Amino acid sequence: MASNVNDITINYEEDGVQVVKETDKEILSKGAWATIIFKYQQWDKSKENYGPDRYTIRRYRKINDEYRQQAKFNISSADQAKKIIAALQNWLDQAEA
Repeated sequence: MASNVNDITINYEEDGVQVVKETDKEILSKGAWATIIFKYQQWDKSKENYGPDRYTIRRYRKINDEYRQQAKFNISSADQAKKIIAALQNWLDQAEA
C-alpha cells in the first residue's frame, strides 16, 4: 500500500495481464481517512479488450504510515452514476434554496 494518498491506485495485474486499468481518479478527501473516486476499465478475457468505463469510490485509513482500504462502493453502470449525480444535485439545489 501507499504512504502518500497521491500514490494510491487500483491498477491490478494478474498473470502478466493488467486486469484493472485505472484511467482517472479524484481525491475527495485527504488525511488520516482518505476518500477517492476512480474511473477504470476491466479486462474482458473473452473479447481480449477492456470493457466500458466503470467507477468506484473507496475509503482508505492511514495506519502505521500506510493507507489501507477500509470500504468501497462500485457504481454498477453509467445509468446508476447519472442517478447518483442527479440525487446529489437535487439535494444541493434544495439546500441552497
